[in-house]
Amino acid sequence: MEVLKEKVEEEEAAEREEAAERAERGEKIMIASEVQKAGTIMTQQMLRDLEKKLSEIEITVPGRDSIISEDTVDTSKLPLSYQSNTPKEEHLLQVADNFSRQYSHLCPDRVPLFLHPLNECKVPKFVSTTLRPTLMPYPELYNWDSCAQFVADFLSMVPLSDPLKPPSYLYSSTTVIKYQKGNCFDFSTLLCSMLIGSGYDAYCVNGYGSQDLCHMDLTREVCPLTVKPKEIVQEKEMAPPKKYSVKPPRDLSSRFEKEQEMKKQEEIRAEEERRLRKEEARLQEMEKANSDPLHGLRVHCWVLVLSGKREVPESFFIDPFTARSYSTQDNHFLGIESLWNHKNYWVNMQDCWNCCKDLVFDLGDPVRWEYLLLGTDKPYLSVTEEDDSDLNDDDDVENLGKEEEDKSFDMPHSWVEQIEITPEAFETRCPNGKKVIHYKQAKLEKWTPYLNSNGLVCRLSTYRDLECTQILEIKEWYQNRENMLELKHINEITGLVVDYFKPGHPQALRAHSYTSMQPETDRIMEFYEKARVDGLIKREETPKTMTEYYQGRADFLSYRHVNFGPRVKKLALNSAESNPRPMVKITERFFRNSAKPADEDVAERVFLILEERIQLRYHCREDYITASKREFLQRTDVDSKGNKIIMTPDMCVSFEVEPMEYTKKLLYQYEAMMQLKNEEKLSRHQAWESELEVLEILKLLEEEEAAHTLTISIYDTKRNEKSREHREAMERVMHEEHMRQVEAQLDYLAPFLAQLLPGEKLTRGQAVRLKEECLNDFKQRLIDKANLIQARFEKETQELQKKQQWYQENQVTLTAKDEDLYLSYCSQAMFRIHILEQRLNRHKELAPLKYLALEEKLHKDPRLVEFLRGYV
Repeated sequence: MEVLKEKVEEEEAAEREEAAERAERGEKIMIASEVQKAGTIMTQQMLRDLEKKLSEIEITVPGRDSIISEDTVDTSKLPLSYQSNTPKEEHLLQVADNFSRQYSHLCPDRVPLFLHPLNECKVPKFVSTTLRPTLMPYPELYNWDSCAQFVADFLSMVPLSDPLKPPSYLYSSTTVIKYQKGNCFDFSTLLCSMLIGSGYDAYCVNGYGSQDLCHMDLTREVCPLTVKPKEIVQEKEMAPPKKYSVKPPRDLSSRFEKEQEMKKQEEIRAEEERRLRKEEARLQEMEKANSDPLHGLRVHCWVLVLSGKREVPESFFIDPFTARSYSTQDNHFLGIESLWNHKNYWVNMQDCWNCCKDLVFDLGDPVRWEYLLLGTDKPYLSVTEEDDSDLNDDDDVENLGKEEEDKSFDMPHSWVEQIEITPEAFETRCPNGKKVIHYKQAKLEKWTPYLNSNGLVCRLSTYRDLECTQILEIKEWYQNRENMLELKHINEITGLVVDYFKPGHPQALRAHSYTSMQPETDRIMEFYEKARVDGLIKREETPKTMTEYYQGRADFLSYRHVNFGPRVKKLALNSAESNPRPMVKITERFFRNSAKPADEDVAERVFLILEERIQLRYHCREDYITASKREFLQRTDVDSKGNKIIMTPDMCVSFEVEPMEYTKKLLYQYEAMMQLKNEEKLSRHQAWESELEVLEILKLLEEEEAAHTLTISIYDTKRNEKSREHREAMERVMHEEHMRQVEAQLDYLAPFLAQLLPGEKLTRGQAVRLKEECLNDFKQRLIDKANLIQARFEKETQELQKKQQWYQENQVTLTAKDEDLYLSYCSQAMFRIHILEQRLNRHKELAPLKYLALEEKLHKDPRLVEFLRGYV
């Protein structure tokens, strides 16, 4: 504390000098104000206007700090650690009070420290013991960003009742999780407990924040989901120019038109920039007009994560309300009073005139951070040579060590129970299943999985204006959809809709861009090529064309473009199945097949169907500038008279880089043309199948959108009806098996069958003997039961007679109480005798019937029925 005293004395001297200067300036200001007041006279109208304005001001009386009323918390069910303090905790509170008194004496201009607020049982608890480091059993909550996002979504924000003071109540994290609401201190306590449990060097910070930060106002912030990641532009390696290469064609476009177009684009950009500057200037004026009068005084609590542990490269702040990370030099954080973790408590002794930008977070430096307990795990500053020269005496060193040992005090364990989050609460997250966050020109809505019947879990609406009245685009995220729909992007201006699917769609669909679900309209379909047999990657469709892109096919096909002509009108409904569109042109391109020579490997194939022509272009050889080409003119196999047409040289026009002798033969050309005809038929059929596939996909998407069925895991026994029915059926089967085992244990023939040797077959004589023994045994049991009832009846009768005889002998000397006892005994005895008499009579009636029933059951027993057949 000596360093603290020296620093405080220096600050007091500087403050006295500033006070003297302010006093001199204050006199001048007072004189000017008096002159101004003397020249201003309040009229009656001005007074009425002032009274009217004052009457419109609404004053809200703040309630108590606790966000949860006493009626909602049943303190009787809370553990003993919540309701009282241990001796070690009481000692810690005394140490904290002593530290607070010294701090208030040495720093009278500083606000009181936030050390031991009351908990839900109105018991003072030190803030460090309120932290309960906990590692959650969910892998998603292992990193700081997922932990912060969970806390921000799980809890509802309640502002401080007094924005200028810390709360007087700080509840345990278990209570906060139970009621799912809290202030910034409750948010930070829960988040810090989770981060420390995950291995981060995290601290709760008590300081001052901006109005937007304290009120969770994100209307001036850009939504992180709208920020596009920076694309890394990879510079393409320029191939070295060849000595002999074809010169590029001359650019015949007009430079004047290009310049005019560039000027037009620059004017548009300048106009847009002027509009944005005007909008920003208007917003700045509005912000100045609505400036916060409590700027720099609003109390806020957030989390500090220091570098070092968990490979954190740089220290940063986390706002628990929004789960956003900030630099320690951000303007939202205006000052720090103190910070703490589960081991110690530190007070900031640095000046915050420049917010938190100049603060050094070296907690081992006692000049910058005054600690409460000596047992801190932060390293101390190294002792200088001058200080080391003063500690030469061994006795002084030993005494100093003894004093430090005496003053050391370890932080007690946390009084809070283990923080537990149930799987249902972890899945639900948002209170009541929904949460809405407003950003700058955007609104983010979140829902719990399975809350919406269509699987919608998140929606981001982007607006054109700051008032959020004109929607620009909408993004919707889905989960657990049976059709694997993951994201739907809707552009409200162009009407373009893009659906993104996860792997597992029946048609291996990856993305679908469209403006209408009607067939034969503009659309783009992208596929997972590894999940398809044909290797289709993308299909683009317009009313007149269809383009497909392939990869990894055995025939090296990479591209197919189909041009359609006008459909022939029919009375029936036009569709690709009943009335397909006529194909005019089919263009196909192929990758290079290294197994073939370049002159025989087709690079592009064009079928001009109406013109009955086929054009071929082959791959270019290496170091060649031209490629071979060939064109076939198709003719019908027979003419109008029915005569066969013979292949003629004019039916094939070719250009060959290196002419070969065999390619000039008509037989080779004829075979090539016949093969191309077959391939044309195959290409037309595949194009027709592609049209049908588009119709099938559109029909499937419409059915899925109408049903929007959700998938449920087999491990989710609450929602999965099939799994629940299967479990109930298994339980029913197990119950029936148990009942069969019980019946087997109660087998009436089991004691008699046990007399037989293991594996011995039952004979007729043995069966008759078993029957007789079983009947005789049952008959003896009936007789024994009758004798037992008769004996009890006779015993009760004799005892009643004895009691009556005793009463006759002592009737004269009995008191009223004895007579009442006698009458009560007689009543109970007569009741027992009557019950025994009824049981005996009923047994005599049912005994013969039970004997006959057992005899009939033995005759029908499957183990004896074969041997007792015909036996009387």
